[in-house]
Amino acid sequence: MNRRSFIKEGSLLATTLFVSLKSYPFSLFDADNKISGSITSNGKGVANVVVSDGFNVVKTDKDGNYIIEVNTLAKFVWLSTPSGYEFKTDSYLAKHYQNASANAKLNFELKALKQNDNKHNFIIWADPQVKNKKDVQKMMSESVPDTKKVIKSLGNALVHGVCVGDIVWDNHELFVDYNKAVTEMGIPFFQALGNHDMDYRMGGDETSDKTFQEHYGPTYYSFNRGKAHYVVLDDVRYLGIERTYDGFISQAQLDWLAKDLQFVPKNALVILCAHIPIHNAVKNNEDLYKVLNGFTNVHFMSGHTHYNKNTIKNNIYEHNHGTVCGAWWTGPICEDGTPSGYGVYEVNGTDLKWYYQPTGLERTNQLRIYVDELTNQKRLIVNVWNWDPQWKVEYFLDGKSLGEMEIHKGFDPMSVTLFKGDKLPMGRTFAEPKMTEHLFVAHFEPSIKKVKVVATDRFGEKFIAEA
Repeated sequence: MNRRSFIKEGSLLATTLFVSLKSYPFSLFDADNKISGSITSNGKGVANVVVSDGFNVVKTDKDGNYIIEVNTLAKFVWLSTPSGYEFKTDSYLAKHYQNASANAKLNFELKALKQNDNKHNFIIWADPQVKNKKDVQKMMSESVPDTKKVIKSLGNALVHGVCVGDIVWDNHELFVDYNKAVTEMGIPFFQALGNHDMDYRMGGDETSDKTFQEHYGPTYYSFNRGKAHYVVLDDVRYLGIERTYDGFISQAQLDWLAKDLQFVPKNALVILCAHIPIHNAVKNNEDLYKVLNGFTNVHFMSGHTHYNKNTIKNNIYEHNHGTVCGAWWTGPICEDGTPSGYGVYEVNGTDLKWYYQPTGLERTNQLRIYVDELTNQKRLIVNVWNWDPQWKVEYFLDGKSLGEMEIHKGFDPMSVTLFKGDKLPMGRTFAEPKMTEHLFVAHFEPSIKKVKVVATDRFGEKFIAEA
């Protein structure tokens, strides 16, 4: 072997070794697979901050230092932002994480809030689901200004947002447009993975979140504000065939969550966000209930269905939200007649209040009424989209109270008009009326001239509609 050949082969060996080192950073850079670091604020260490790689969970010591053994499958190391501190963001997108790389040290800097965060608000966006630039234009001209108006109405309150998935509609190039919407709204936003945010044709579930992670980091994590503990989970399991998935929470997430919740008081307000409704559509929801056993104040936030439904199971209230996009940007309502919109929540200590904000309407618009002319009688149909069993729906005919209305399962008349049939709505004819359980019906004499409905929510607020 001559000198030139030796140098050439030596260079190839060095290049191969370098690639190998990049491919296996932990096993070659750090035999113990450990990363250490510190979490500081204004130059001082912050104690008891939870740090995780998605598999292991540790807390910082009294000086703000931590050491975590990093799983070889881990892609990120993140902190569960503690109460009393600002959320770390990049253009208002949550940035509570760093890439788990060959670096043996990862530090985080926190900034203390200027106000107490026991009282704060949050907004839930479900399914913006933009497919093309026309959808983006509607999101930017309708949904974003409406959300900004609500944020402004909250005054100086601390507000953050969570998008519970289907950020886009398979067109991942539009993540950038959603990011612009977040920046325009001007509040910290956290993201959950939806089925339309996944990568197909790259393998199985373990590779389906590659593009999402490039934009938004880990697909499951936690953070804190005031006395509330927030958890974001990935409950969409890709089954390896394009567009084929089910509702399922991986064992790795359940194991991580059990460790994460060890540091959370049992009486804390726990807000768990995911895309697919947990009570009705996640196959292994019983496994999740077991992890949450003992926690007395849990709320699930979900989307996916393009209708609004509130369900209470195992003493856990699930808010399955109507969508930002309505029925895929085809009109003003979802398939169940719920207006396109989003959830607005108010946290006060461990108490939670909420309402559904219909896009382009005042928040007092919480019901819609229809009066039909039938044979020898009239029929009143009322859609109370954010109804739950603690609401009361009463009606008045020509000023006289007739008491509470009878709940009825059926189709919202407007959704039938806009969506029913293979030619409606234009462009996206697959949208069809969805049967809903938040309708109310009464029949009365045709001589009645004036109809009024008063719907009172679980917090005692009254909403009125007349015909």
